[in-house]
Order: sequence, then structure tokens, then C-alpha cells
Amino acid sequence: MAKPPAPDPRRTLTLRDVSEASGVSEMTVSRVLRNRGDVSESTRERVLEAARRLGYVPNKIAGALASQRVNLVGVIIPSLSNMVFPDVLTGVSDVLEDTGLQPVVGVSNYLPEREEAVVYEMLSWRPSGLILAGLEHSDASHAMLAQAGVPIVEIMDIDGTPIDSAVGISHRRAGREMAETIVAAGYRRIAFLGTQMPNDHRAKKRLAGFEEALARAGLTLADREFYSGGSALLKGREMTETILKRSPDIDFLYYSNDMIGAGGLLYCLEQGIDVPGRLGLAGFNGVELLDGLPCRLATMDACRHDIGRLAAEIIAGKRPGGIVGGEIIELTPKLQPGDTIRKTQTGGTI
Repeated sequence: MAKPPAPDPRRTLTLRDVSEASGVSEMTVSRVLRNRGDVSESTRERVLEAARRLGYVPNKIAGALASQRVNLVGVIIPSLSNMVFPDVLTGVSDVLEDTGLQPVVGVSNYLPEREEAVVYEMLSWRPSGLILAGLEHSDASHAMLAQAGVPIVEIMDIDGTPIDSAVGISHRRAGREMAETIVAAGYRRIAFLGTQMPNDHRAKKRLAGFEEALARAGLTLADREFYSGGSALLKGREMTETILKRSPDIDFLYYSNDMIGAGGLLYCLEQGIDVPGRLGLAGFNGVELLDGLPCRLATMDACRHDIGRLAAEIIAGKRPGGIVGGEIIELTPKLQPGDTIRKTQTGGTI
């Protein structure tokens, strides 16, 4: 049997595409995908494999709306407990408020298989667009997103190749800039502490950029401490205690985010450690909640609200020229040295 031609990526896939790819009738495909009717196991597997390969998602509103679209915008984020993402959602909501479009949120918990399930469910309702964190996805998610037929905006990161549009920062560059600042301030025994490793691809890229800059200065990480759970002050305290007991000569701790960094700072202050003289600290994200700490943690603003706003503008066709999709927008985070990196006598960071 001749191999059917590849479907046109500019249109939404149909039962006919799956039928042609699997070599069975559209009625049989429908039975398999609805899990109804008497279909042999070999035929069922053939149909499901073809659907996965094509990135086909069943249309739950077929025949209900002439446009075959609903006024929902799917937003998939890795965590609701991470304080970064509420700011992103605020930016999205601010833009969509007067457009008739409504954001609907799904959470992946930093797990590719969970993201795949959320992508499947959201696309099955034929939303007007999809916003999701990161550029790394499972093969099945990538296929579904590439064939979605609606604007797709990957956010938070531009270090990679987007499926459609991307809005974010270069995490590699952010890591390099932080390392250069730390080295210039005279720190040499530097350690990294991270959560959600290795599933947090953006933290991994910051670490890669950080180590690149250290290598250029003739340095390597003196130690590292990873934790697979979520971000929390208590976990930051525990990780900081662990690494300082293991490597007491460390003179700088770089955290993958502000929450564990704040926990580390509280631990150091409780132990009477001279910060930033004896030990420097820095996090990432620029979380405003931490402004109430006894001293300001060095950090880097991740442009969260702007990322959400710009992503929503792409979905809603509010970008200059009314173009929807195909944009890569890189924002520049700002380093905030705070009170936990050494300063010169004039008050500037060395």
C-alpha cells in the first residue's frame, strides 16, 4: 500500500488523515478514538499509533460551533506554588480582558507526561490559542502542538527553536551575567543549589551559562546541591545547611530561584554568618514578596509580567501589524545586586 502524503500543517487534522495513515475506515478510526465498538486489538493499536504519529487530537466540539473554535486560551504552567507564574498569568489576563478571550490554566508539575496530557485535553476543545512554559516537550506534545492549527506561544525561554512563537529571556545569558558579577566581586569558591533538577530546563540553562562564565575565569563550581521537589523557604534552609557543612570553605551560593535563596539567607543570618563579607548569596526571578527580608537577596528580574502580556498580545492579534504567530521576542532581565553581593566603597557592585 502506498504511503499517504503528509497532511498540510496549515490545517487541522481530521479523522480522514488518521484513516489514510492507518489504512482503516473513518468509522473504525472513530470507534477506536471514542473507545466504542468491536475493533481488533491489532487494528486499535494501528489507529492509535497513527494518531500519535500525526499529532491528531479529537475535536470535542465538532459540529457545535461553525467556527470550530472556542473563546478559550489555554495556559500551561509547570507550577502554581512557584510565585513566578501568577505574575505571568496576570500579564496574560490583563491583555485578554477586553478581547472576549478567556484564559484557562493547566499545570504540568514539571513532568513531560503530565504536560502531554494537559496539551491533549486543552487542544481537544479547540481553543483560540495556547501559551505554555518552555521549549522542551515530549515527541507527542510536539506533534500535537505543531498540528494544532492555532497560535502557539512558548514562554519564559528563547534558548532553542520554538514551534511557532516564543517570548522570554535567554537563561544561558542570565547565568553568564550572574557568574561574571560574582567573580568580579572577588568570590572564588562558588556553589549552586537547585530544585526541580533536571526537569526545570530553564534552571539547567542558567547553570550551563553560569559554568561557562566561571570556566572563562578559570574557575569551576566548588560544590552543588539538588532537590527534586518544589521551591520553599524551608528547603532552602535545609539545602544551605547541608552544603555549608559539607563544604565549609564555600564563599558564594547561587540558587536556582529566590524562594530557596531566601531560605538560605534566613539560615545564614540565624547562624551569624557575615553576608556578604564571608558568604555571598544570589537567587533568580526578582520575587517582590522577598522585599520584606532583613536584607535584600541579590537576584535577577525574569520579566514575568511582560512575558505574559506579550504572549497574550500574540494570541489576540494585538502585535504591530496584526500578525498572529511566528514571533520570537527576547526580553532582557535586570540584575539586582541587593545586599548579598560585596560592594565597593562607593556603593556599586565590584
